[in-house]
Amino acid sequence: MLIDHKYHLTYCTNIHPGQDWASTFESLVKYLPIIKNKISKEQPFGIGLRLSNKASEELAMNNNLPQFKSWLIKNGLYVFTMNGFPYGNFHDEVVKDKVHEPDWTTRDRVNYTIRLFEQLAYLIPEGVSGGISTSPISYKHWHKNTDRKKTVLEKGASNLTELILKLYELEERTSKYLHLDIEPEPDGMLENTEDVLTFYRNFLLPIAKKELIKTLDVSEEKAKDIVLRYCTLCYDICHFSLAYEEPTFTFEKLKEAGIKIGKIQVSAALKVRFDTSDEDKIWESLAQFDEPTYLHQVTENTNEGVKTYNDLPVVLKNKTDVSELRAHFHVPIFLESFEELYSTQDHILKVITILRENNISEHLEVETYTWDVLPGSLKKELSESIIREMKWLIDKL
Repeated sequence: MLIDHKYHLTYCTNIHPGQDWASTFESLVKYLPIIKNKISKEQPFGIGLRLSNKASEELAMNNNLPQFKSWLIKNGLYVFTMNGFPYGNFHDEVVKDKVHEPDWTTRDRVNYTIRLFEQLAYLIPEGVSGGISTSPISYKHWHKNTDRKKTVLEKGASNLTELILKLYELEERTSKYLHLDIEPEPDGMLENTEDVLTFYRNFLLPIAKKELIKTLDVSEEKAKDIVLRYCTLCYDICHFSLAYEEPTFTFEKLKEAGIKIGKIQVSAALKVRFDTSDEDKIWESLAQFDEPTYLHQVTENTNEGVKTYNDLPVVLKNKTDVSELRAHFHVPIFLESFEELYSTQDHILKVITILRENNISEHLEVETYTWDVLPGSLKKELSESIIREMKWLIDKL
């Protein structure tokens, strides 16, 4: 839905199971009309569509894509953003670091993302820009030394260049502007603002500019503009709060470098404050979030910088003596605290304050995908939970 004629607002459908197209469409039919009726009864409602590789392949078969577009139009729905980060199944099995497979060094990741863009270009309404969020190149712990990490970033930049060329050609052909939104997260090859700046400066811009100058016969300045137009950032509020980075810091640094924010994912992390005498209760509350499906990296802000523990069980086992921890667990955005724990909702409120005065991004997507693995006290019926989050955000905006 369009808010204040500035923001397309939605939620990410990675909350719904959908390994193949049939199950994906079944979830969309079940939930979206109900949610639209409560949130956006009088105007079209945008979708943050998540398709697995298999679902995307099947959507391209037979008459599935035209039929889906007809269903969208009939129900007052439209797709303007997609989540192209998880390639495979995202529910009902252990995901953990497999969420990064295949990474940006592989042909599979390139082909999947190109297909998603072709489908988004077909589905998106005229006059609306579109974006697809994607993996932060690879998972850091798969690459053990500096040389290997450098090779991964070089290969990732080369493959992203192919995507940039595709998006440039697509806009030239159709006048539809679509962008790829790289999503930093803890333990990704890109996990904070400095990682993003370094990647653009040392890898993406040099590699992409060289290829664009050669292929398109453009100037170096024009080649840079093309890179920055089509390769943007997905600013996941939860992820950057885990990096202990204030929104103003990140937004200013990216603006200085000319890097655009294609999408803001509105999400909250767990915040654990050890400022009471009853630490046992705090650890007991945190232990409720130890579940086997997703990676829940935990970060600590130290004098030497941010320290990342690669998953929640590591911290629960050692019970480090700290004043505060933050955990990568996407909790409901309307909750400031629950039991002995808090959320990083304050970062969401800071971003909203900035958005009131600055056009940081026109795509806003609520991304709380952990409803089925939340502790029982936080679980509600799914559509009710989504509606509550959306209404909270609309009210704040």
